[in-house]
Amino acid sequence: MKKQTIEDYKITNLFDVSQTIAHELLDGCEYPWEVLPRISEYIIELGNSLSQDLYEKRGDSIWIAKSAKVAPTACLNGPLIVDEDAEIRHCAFVRGNAIVGKGAVVGNSTELKNVILFNGVQVPHYNYVGDSILGHKSHMGAGSITSNVKSDKTLVVLHGENIELETGLKKMGAILGDFVEVGCNSVLNPGTVIGKHTNVYPLSSVRGVIPANCIYKCKTEVVLKR
Repeated sequence: MKKQTIEDYKITNLFDVSQTIAHELLDGCEYPWEVLPRISEYIIELGNSLSQDLYEKRGDSIWIAKSAKVAPTACLNGPLIVDEDAEIRHCAFVRGNAIVGKGAVVGNSTELKNVILFNGVQVPHYNYVGDSILGHKSHMGAGSITSNVKSDKTLVVLHGENIELETGLKKMGAILGDFVEVGCNSVLNPGTVIGKHTNVYPLSSVRGVIPANCIYKCKTEVVLKR
């Protein structure tokens, strides 16, 4: 497995930024956690510029694509943008500061807060996703969650192979690169970064930076895909 470098943490190596309506926000930053404090302001700015032919404004700072499906039992709070052909299912709870990408699925009893879901993301069953960014077509299995605050309430530091990066954030969940698969009932601890095309076994507790194109079996067993 190749040695990790600071390049592995950068937006350009984690995402195809063309696969989100928030591409301009991401283009303005080098590392993904820099985006998190800016999501709310960006949604309001972008929402006010969206086409009224394609998007409907509902309530305060909530824009829903007319092609999106939103269950009547879903609870939506702004600022929020739900992009085209997305689906918000029964009893989903969006607390605000959320961008739900094209064709994304937010499922039964899933909760979102201060997040960007790229196009095609699936968080379909009993997920909590807070202070996080999920890349194109990433998927979180049933019951998998992001933990976004350390138990001692100190600032989140990213830990990688011979690398430590201070985020300056008290709240940071997980950053999933494009096409990441997270197994059922896994916990992604504060400051987790998972590279593109990596799979996480069910029931995992994940911490730190996991390389791209790997299978995460446990902390001591992370193997390259063949």
